[in-house]
Amino acid sequence: MRSLVLATRNIGKLAEFRDLVKDYSVHVLSLEDFPGIPEIEETGSTFTENALIKARAVAKATGLLVVADDSGLEVDCLDGAPGVLSARFAGEPGNDRRNNEKLLGLLGDVSQERRTARFRCVLAVVTPEGEEFLAEGSCEGMIALAPCGNRGFGYDPLFFLPEFGLTMAQLELEIKNRISHRAQAFQAVKKVLAMLIK
Repeated sequence: MRSLVLATRNIGKLAEFRDLVKDYSVHVLSLEDFPGIPEIEETGSTFTENALIKARAVAKATGLLVVADDSGLEVDCLDGAPGVLSARFAGEPGNDRRNNEKLLGLLGDVSQERRTARFRCVLAVVTPEGEEFLAEGSCEGMIALAPCGNRGFGYDPLFFLPEFGLTMAQLELEIKNRISHRAQAFQAVKKVLAMLIK
């Protein structure tokens, strides 16, 4: 069975990704399995740049096939913020609760219909030989007036999906893994990943 590294220490992302590749003959590792790899500076100005920075660094350090994602929330009335700064929107170190509180504070007087937003994800797949593949996905929604739900992570409790009448944090994992930005990106790269795993 081939090993693959998901370049994250986020247990929520790891759980989602393992569910997405459960039908593949692959052993998914994370950065928690490689304590010697230092924190990777995400110095890019786009999701694509940051995903590639992480994937290249981890592939070089481990000699394994690597999948790295950079993803975040884009709120239209905030000109796309928090964007690439989503994980550390309220400062370092990143903290989901503080990020959500800051977002709600900035949207305090914004009407519901103007709270349109999307989750965006770029997946970078890098092989030990240096081959690189990219895929992107997005999921449209609204920012709720208050957090709701205890599933997921990050901004999931605030990301309201009108077609379900629920926030991302209220969805069953099976549904989230069908409609999320990360799931969309994964579907786009699935054939490449299947070929590389073989």
